[in-house]
This record gives sequence, structure tokens and C-alpha cells, in this order.
Amino acid sequence: MSRAALDKDPRDVASMFDGVARRYDVTNTVLSLGRDRHWRQATRAALQVRSGHKVLDLAAGTAVSTVELQKSGAWCVATDFSVGMLAAGAARQVPKVAGDATKLPFADEVFDAVTISFGLRNVADQQAALREMARVTRPGGRLVVCEFSTPTSRLFATAYKEYLMQALPRMAEAVSSNPEAYVYLAESIRAWPDQATLAHEISRAGWAAVRWRNLTGGIVALHAGYKPLR
Repeated sequence: MSRAALDKDPRDVASMFDGVARRYDVTNTVLSLGRDRHWRQATRAALQVRSGHKVLDLAAGTAVSTVELQKSGAWCVATDFSVGMLAAGAARQVPKVAGDATKLPFADEVFDAVTISFGLRNVADQQAALREMARVTRPGGRLVVCEFSTPTSRLFATAYKEYLMQALPRMAEAVSSNPEAYVYLAESIRAWPDQATLAHEISRAGWAAVRWRNLTGGIVALHAGYKPLR
């Protein structure tokens, strides 16, 4: 079975996610202790979209997040570079497009909002991806990044890192179709920058008024911003 390395070669990452696609959703629910649904709902609320809006759900995987976003009444498209993940979500009735986050297959300024959940961490060139998200978003449009982050309590952070490196891969062995991939996922979470650093990177890519809100004690953070008006 495949796993990616922290240099995030796109072919390796795509292959790894193809390998976990079959049981990806159930694995996420088990490993997050059921919090994944709450994180999806929080992302939808933070995006502030409504009927008539067009939304890009990037790194959408099996499109479970896209279905959640669609509850807002907006038109939502799931995009992911893992064809295996999109295929695993074939039964979900939302538009699906295979695409690379650093070279999106969409015209300029076609979306009212864009979101990426637990996917920016897996992109080799995150600045390029953030700039591409800005390119396809209309002026005034909104961005929400939902990603693993740094727990706010030092004691909790220590316990969480131990869980990531020890318990998470072992739990994945029981439920995942590719347990080895979760070693990479644990390593990538530990290597990910904290909330303030990510906010700076999002701002540097051209997004304005970037701020964040912690979920589940900082295990996850929602970063939000908007594309400046001309």
C-alpha cells in the first residue's frame, strides 16, 4: 500500500488518497471520534453562502463536504486531484471535477466562495494553491480553510501529538483500506504551522481580513478571509 512523503509529490499524494478512498469516510469518523460532522457544519456556517451562490469545494474527496455545503442552497462543485476519491463518492449527487489545486480548471472570478477542508496541508505549493483560489473567486468573495492546527492548551497539545503518532495509525489499521497512509497524515499534521502562521500565509497570497476560529480546542481551525474589491 502507498503513502506519501512530506515533500508532497502530487503523484504520490494522489496515489495515496486513491488507496484510502474506499473506507475514507468511515475512517475519518472513527479517528475524529465523530467530530468530523461538526467540523463540516462549522465550515458551511463560516462560508456564509446562500441560494444563488456558486461554491468551489476544493480537496473535496468523496464529496461528503460538498453535500454539506449544498444544504445552504448554493450550487457547489467538488474538486479533487484523486480520481479514486471522487469515484468513491459517485453516489453523491453533486458536480465533480478532477483538478489540481495549483492549476485549477476554472475561469477567472466564477465562484462566490471557495473552501478547502483538510487538503491545503497536502498541497506541495500552498501559496500557488491559495493564489489559484483567489483567481477563480469574484472580488468580495469568501475563502474558508478548515485544517488541523495547534491545540490551545500546552498539556492537551502534548497528549494530542502522542495520539497522532501512536494511537491514530493503530486505529487506522482496524478501519482504513490503507493504514500506512495515516502515518503520513499524522506526520503532516505535526509539521503543519500554527494558526497565526497560516493566517499570514493566506494574507500573503492576496486574501484580506484573514482571521481564524479554533474548533475542538484548536485541533482544527477555521481560517476565513475575502478577496479584496478592486
